[in-house]
Amino acid sequence: MRTLQEILGKQTYVIAEMSANHAGSLDRALEIVRAAKESGADCIKIQTYTADTLTIDSDKSYFQIEDGTWEGENLYHLYQKAYTPWEWQKAIKEEADRVGIDFFSTPFDNSSVDFLEELGVEFYKIASFELVDIPLLKYVASKGKPIIMSTGMATKEEIEEAVEAIRSMGNHEIALLRCASAYPAITDEMNLRTMQDMAQSFHVPVGLSDHSMGSVGAVTSVIMGGQIVEKHMCLSREIENPDASFSMEPAEFKQMVQDIRQAEKALGRVSYGPTKQEEGSVKFRRSIFCVKDVKKGETFTEENIRVIRPGYGEKPKYYEEILGKTALCDIERGDPLKLSFVDLRGV
Repeated sequence: MRTLQEILGKQTYVIAEMSANHAGSLDRALEIVRAAKESGADCIKIQTYTADTLTIDSDKSYFQIEDGTWEGENLYHLYQKAYTPWEWQKAIKEEADRVGIDFFSTPFDNSSVDFLEELGVEFYKIASFELVDIPLLKYVASKGKPIIMSTGMATKEEIEEAVEAIRSMGNHEIALLRCASAYPAITDEMNLRTMQDMAQSFHVPVGLSDHSMGSVGAVTSVIMGGQIVEKHMCLSREIENPDASFSMEPAEFKQMVQDIRQAEKALGRVSYGPTKQEEGSVKFRRSIFCVKDVKKGETFTEENIRVIRPGYGEKPKYYEEILGKTALCDIERGDPLKLSFVDLRGV
């Protein structure tokens, strides 16, 4: 079994969340796996539930969605449309294995955990809405596998309770994702500094589960130290399903991954002095030049020497020391001034 550190590797771990974007077609689900790989994702993620494992079939007002993307939907009927049939999931995992991309899932009850154990998943995801389900967290943690947990809506105290529940089972393989549980989320409410605070408070790897449009949040999270980015992916937002409106199409996802990789390169390492690319520019820095002809024995003044570009003369820090000193040789206008040309003993 891989550890969390082995799973995440040395670069940002990019998760393509399929969710309901298969729109009821196994062939489309398998195509999303291939598209995720081609777009540069490290992992394809699905969700393992049924409408009955998530809720009950009831028309009471408690079970109606009153606003947002799914306004007017009944929870049970929404989950019936959105779920990924369990009989597909082995084929989805096998396709992920075949193309060379990681596979994992979000369980929503003990039976889905048992199913995924039989399927042989190496790690688990906990959705934001399930963070408060302490019994479920403990059951997942008891399997001893890494857990990546989203924290949308959660107070710091609730995150602490969830992390402690997992650790109480002897499982310390935890990563936390900052998440805005709105669909789509707006950039204004990402509050990515919270992600940094979670890393410091809970001493775990952190990242972003991003439901916003575009890749600004994802790239920014990487710059701020995030190690994981999760983003919904679809083949086309024109394919109607509950998650299409806030999912990325393959070309968009690929561009996001490229932007993340460029951001990683830009972060680089701590390095002072000229880079390899800058080496050719060093000669155009400022240095001390003679700007008038100077005869041997003549005094250096503000009129005959200046600090100018390029950088073939002595460093500007010697300018004031040289003023008032005399020349040891003739120097032509436009020649760089060297200390060896200066009588540093004085006038």
